[in-house]
Amino acid sequence: MTVHEFFEALPSKVDPTKTAGMNNRFAFDVADVGIWTVVVTDGAVTVEEGDHNADCTISASEETLMKISRGEANPTTAYMTGKLKISGDMGAALKLQKLF
Repeated sequence: MTVHEFFEALPSKVDPTKTAGMNNRFAFDVADVGIWTVVVTDGAVTVEEGDHNADCTISASEETLMKISRGEANPTTAYMTGKLKISGDMGAALKLQKLF
């Protein structure tokens, strides 16, 4: 699966009961690939290409993001080792585990 395919499929893979009550915008800046904004509005998830006024930005390589999405890498470890960078609202970033 590519990063493009991951973001296309994400809205259909998220359990709305886990994201109910969330209202956040997350920008994913994937090095040398592109930027996607994941919008969570009370359980509903949509994905837009580009950075659209996100609460926080997650930056990573394609390899790191795909390993995290497949459960092959721990996001906390990736963050602590500098493979995953977060800017903006850290509280919103902590909610990301509900999406994956």
